[in-house]
Amino acid sequence: MAIVGIIPARYGSSRLPGKPLSVIHGKTLIERVHARACGARSLDRVLVATDDERIAATVRGFGGEVVLTSPRHPSGTDRLAEAAGTIEAEIVVNVQGDEALLDPAGIDAAVEALVDDPDLPISTLSLPLVSEDEMLAPSVVKVVTDAAGNALYFSRAPIPHARAGDPRAAAADVIARGLARQHVGLYAYRRQALALFASLPRSPLEEAEGLEQLRALHHGMRIRVVEMEGESSPAVDTPEDLERVRALLAPEKGRLV
Repeated sequence: MAIVGIIPARYGSSRLPGKPLSVIHGKTLIERVHARACGARSLDRVLVATDDERIAATVRGFGGEVVLTSPRHPSGTDRLAEAAGTIEAEIVVNVQGDEALLDPAGIDAAVEALVDDPDLPISTLSLPLVSEDEMLAPSVVKVVTDAAGNALYFSRAPIPHARAGDPRAAAADVIARGLARQHVGLYAYRRQALALFASLPRSPLEEAEGLEQLRALHHGMRIRVVEMEGESSPAVDTPEDLERVRALLAPEKGRLV
């Protein structure tokens, strides 16, 4: 079966305009993400889906494949669905365009879940949470699963809740019991599931939490959450994030792509 990784990339980021073209030690962010995705053994192709000719020209310049999409998409998933409709693929992986430190093994793990279960529509990843600050931070999305590893709920709130004292004590209790998991925003979709998801109306919980994966759960679509180990890598959303990633990828760190 054909398995394709697609990196949605738009120029008009509100917090960091032109984000995909930000330069990190001689390479643009989009080139670094593309290179990381190409390191996944499971992908047959990697392409960038964008609405901006400047990004498209940059991708062509480093030898990448690009698909131009509508500028009217409200989310990266909608852009992903349009791009997926132009290619032949059984499985489509949504690779976030701000993950300069993306671990290719995560892509392979998400794909493997769909390959192993032909009835599974969507897979994603999680990492252990290790600090009370992360558990309590709304910017860190938490996930809880059932016995089969399927998502029960995603939230910006600290879930699961522990009935232990103040919020920090409760968070420490959940972490100590190994129940705290951080959602990693990488998704693998079966082609038909992606098309269905993009066609569904937004759900009330999705709008309340600002998490579009809750639309899938609302409409009865299973999401398998593959548990990974290790620490999360910083995404590039703000100028401060960009400087943090530049520091992590500095030549003396030995982590250049």
